[in-house]
Amino acid sequence: MKKVLDQMRKSVYFNIPNLLGYLRILLIPIFLVLYTRADSTKEYGIAFFTLALSYFSDFIDGKIARKFDMISDFGKALDPVADKLTQASLAIAITYRYPAMLYFLILFVIKELYMAVMGLLLIHRGKGVKGAQSYGKICTAVNDAGCFVLLLFPNIPYFVGSALIVLMMIITTVSWIKYIKFHVSLWKEGEVHEE
Repeated sequence: MKKVLDQMRKSVYFNIPNLLGYLRILLIPIFLVLYTRADSTKEYGIAFFTLALSYFSDFIDGKIARKFDMISDFGKALDPVADKLTQASLAIAITYRYPAMLYFLILFVIKELYMAVMGLLLIHRGKGVKGAQSYGKICTAVNDAGCFVLLLFPNIPYFVGSALIVLMMIITTVSWIKYIKFHVSLWKEGEVHEE
């Protein structure tokens, strides 16, 4: 067993945490197909189970990486990509019931493109990449919670769902503004922290 773990530690692209990251990305189209084709409570349950499996693998990949010394720069990059793709898939699924979610999805994509480009520019200038800022984590938590409410309770009043989408857009915009200020301050000094 020790030999297998040692080999997996050496294989950055195929260690257990990164394999779980690939699994999360592979579950996205499965979830979308299951959710958009669901006609019964059982079918929705299967879609949610797929999503729950994705979130569970996200929960344990970091723990495995730390416990077995499998942390890698590739894994640090893969994990947020899987996170953002999962969040985008949730937003896409919600647009089937709430067309206003499309506005959130557009805002989300523009913000994440900004984060990616700014991260690359700062890396090019010799800055390091670390974890999320607290406001980025709060934004992610609020958006995930909002998406789960909209997915799990499809019969809530339309205005309540729309109000929740507006709240998510406000939180995302505030987080983006804070990241812009943060990146401006980093342009000449320090390290970059990305969501």
